[in-house]
Amino acid sequence: MTKQITESSPCFRARMTGAVYLLYFLTAVSAALVGGWPRLSLAVNLIAAALYVIVTLLFYAMFKPVSRGLSLIAALLSLAGCAMTVLGLFHPSPLNPLVFFGPYCLLIGYLIMRSFFLPRILGVLMKFAGLGWLMGVNTQRWKEQASAAGVSIRKWNPPSTADARITPPQR
Repeated sequence: MTKQITESSPCFRARMTGAVYLLYFLTAVSAALVGGWPRLSLAVNLIAAALYVIVTLLFYAMFKPVSRGLSLIAALLSLAGCAMTVLGLFHPSPLNPLVFFGPYCLLIGYLIMRSFFLPRILGVLMKFAGLGWLMGVNTQRWKEQASAAGVSIRKWNPPSTADARITPPQR
């Protein structure tokens, strides 16, 4: 007897979410690769942001049975991060979108671990992603290390989350 996958089944929703998430990642990487062409880069970044909004809504629907409240909070955090990302494409913002995406990933990781339909290791990895977003990159140290290694840093700067984190005192 073959089990049929319907649009309302959790398996279908998980596969759909995974497919859109993969499409988002491919689009985001493409946006980084076309950075030399500002108009094309803007268009691809807007498409990536739209895909992430879709991923957010799919995650909300998928994790609503696990915890409706936490799933809603996670979705609101992600949508705020998406809005800050899109606004940042047009005008620099003092608020870094990673302030929203870090807690979002932590909550999604928690929801994955509480669910019974996804492997727990995905939840652990998502929590690590959330911590990574919150810790960010120290741009000055990255440039110093890249210079010492002989890497050209003229064309690309890593994303800075200096606004989104508290820097520990230097010793």
